[in-house]
Amino acid sequence: MTQLVDRASVPQSASEAVRPTSAAALARAQQAQAAVRRASLGAVIKAYVSLTKPRIIELLLITTVPAMFLADHGLPSLWLVLVVLVGGTLAAGAANALNCYIDRDIDQVMKRTSRRPLATHFVSPRAALVFGLTLAVLSTVLMAVFTNPLATLLTVGAIAYYDLVYTLWLKRTTPSNTVWGGACGAAPVLIGWAAVTGGLSWQAWVLFAVVFLWQPPHFYALAIKFKDDYARAGIPMLPVVASMRRVGLETVVYSWLTVLASVALWPFGMTPLYGVVAVVTGALLLIEAHKLDNRARRGEPLKPMRLFHWSVTYLTLLFVGIAIDALIQ
Repeated sequence: MTQLVDRASVPQSASEAVRPTSAAALARAQQAQAAVRRASLGAVIKAYVSLTKPRIIELLLITTVPAMFLADHGLPSLWLVLVVLVGGTLAAGAANALNCYIDRDIDQVMKRTSRRPLATHFVSPRAALVFGLTLAVLSTVLMAVFTNPLATLLTVGAIAYYDLVYTLWLKRTTPSNTVWGGACGAAPVLIGWAAVTGGLSWQAWVLFAVVFLWQPPHFYALAIKFKDDYARAGIPMLPVVASMRRVGLETVVYSWLTVLASVALWPFGMTPLYGVVAVVTGALLLIEAHKLDNRARRGEPLKPMRLFHWSVTYLTLLFVGIAIDALIQ
């Protein structure tokens, strides 16, 4: 039972003990209170930013801008690039925040995600839902006002696909979740292209294929690393439900398809510079994929993060090559 103490009943000496006795002491107390408020505000901001998964957003934007350069055959309007970057950031942040809201049950079970704001109850589910929906609305309005209907529709579709199709359904029901979930991860290249041209050409679809096919080997490596986490949460990632030999084989197959798709872009108006980048970086990706597959066949430790980190470098270098190629034509 809570007891209330009358302030008048506190002895005068005790009351004076909690009061600053000088202007300097008062200033120090006020500064301490302000520091606490700043720290609290900083923690809240950091929590909401983490809901958007900034590292994933960075990777999505790496593919968007070069796609815009190629669509324009040079440097598109800087204002349009800024709009698409901001709109894409808001859209991806919305999709990721809503993903955190939907996955809050399994995030508490998995060690890798147990420190996320919803898992630690630092942010309430309702607040995360409102935050995600607000970002979705802002991104949609921004794209609708400053780009065109196709780019806006693709933006809304990517958010809906990631949260309603992948997170709610595919992720929890099928080992093919990584493959089919790749559609939303590859959508930014289509959004950037559509924002520049108002349509989608064969080049745009080839770029989409590159990113779509790249995602299985990239995420299989991560799923191998956190296999026990996914198993604990009941998520049927391929490394959880299949043998490592099967995972290694699919990693090699999708890596080859990725490289072939990247080389297939070469005849669509690309220069030899892009061809060299695609072949060299693709060869290095294939080497890492085959190394993982060989270790799986021999029953050795797979060292999946080597492939994971190189796959990020591969995609970055490939799309930097695309951007440079578009600028020099």
